Amino acid sequence: MKLRTTVLALAATGLISGCATGPDRKPGDPFEPANRVIFNFNDGVDRFVAVPVAKGYQKVTPQPLRTAVSNFFSNLGDLTNAANNLLQLNITDATEDLVRFAFNSTFGLGGLLDWATPAGLPKHHQDFGLTLGHWGIPSGPYLVLPLFGPSTVRDSMGLIVDVKFNPLNYIEPAVRNPLYVLQFVSVRSDLLGASSLLQQAALDKYSFVRDAYTQQRKARLRGTGDNAAPLPNYDDQDDSGAAAPATGASGAAAGSPSGVPNYADPGDAPEAPNAASGSAAGTPAGAPNYTDPAGDTMNAPAAAPAAASGAMTPAPAPQTAPSDKKPQEATPAVQ
Repeated sequence: MKLRTTVLALAATGLISGCATGPDRKPGDPFEPANRVIFNFNDGVDRFVAVPVAKGYQKVTPQPLRTAVSNFFSNLGDLTNAANNLLQLNITDATEDLVRFAFNSTFGLGGLLDWATPAGLPKHHQDFGLTLGHWGIPSGPYLVLPLFGPSTVRDSMGLIVDVKFNPLNYIEPAVRNPLYVLQFVSVRSDLLGASSLLQQAALDKYSFVRDAYTQQRKARLRGTGDNAAPLPNYDDQDDSGAAAPATGASGAAAGSPSGVPNYADPGDAPEAPNAASGSAAGTPAGAPNYTDPAGDTMNAPAAAPAAASGAMTPAPAPQTAPSDKKPQEATPAVQ
């Protein structure tokens, strides 16, 4: 019996090592063939077991209760965050984690309500794998753990320590095991939207998850995972109204609100200079003057010399009653 067990163990070891050293290995992921096998196993368990259970949990549990369950386990996680921040000598973050736990445990009904985040205490995400990386331990090759998902050699070693940091590990098994199951279902329920996006966006789910996990761990190790930079502002104008002086200088209407793009006709503002130069009042700025020099524009200047010489001038277009009598009295004198 012992010989048979030894042979099976050696065969399994040879199979795994043969897959790990296959021709498809890539830098940073030398165990890709074996990782893909474990990833497909995890994906099958997730699709046929975890996702239906999580959807059923969402269907039968009201949203406020689901939020309370998530807050409860997140509050317990602040103790793990505090311990790892202390190991990394991040005294400020460790203090905030302890204050969060005390605040939510006291005023949040044992952590069911999260009052610390609105109070200005940020939520940190630390684990022992990041603590090892903080002190210069390299991550090692990428690994996919059965049921636990993506990891690395360093993070898989840190996972063992994180289990010891988890307060649930020190509760009686009759209470601890159901809480572990509830925590798993709650976390999987919160990630249903992300899994749907993964199904739609990823051509190769294994590569997508591997790259996303690697980038996320590097960002958290640099300390940028908790405080992401704000998105750029893609508005047309600055919300503070800084574009208002430029709009006014370009001749926009005075009633236009600040921050709104100027859609005014560029010919509206220069009408006054064109009128001084003799062009028509409605001519747009920069357009050539197509008015007849002998037409209506020049009639008004020519009328004064004609009246001074006594010549009969044509009656202007609608005049008032008093002005109509004077040309009639001047008609016999001219004849």
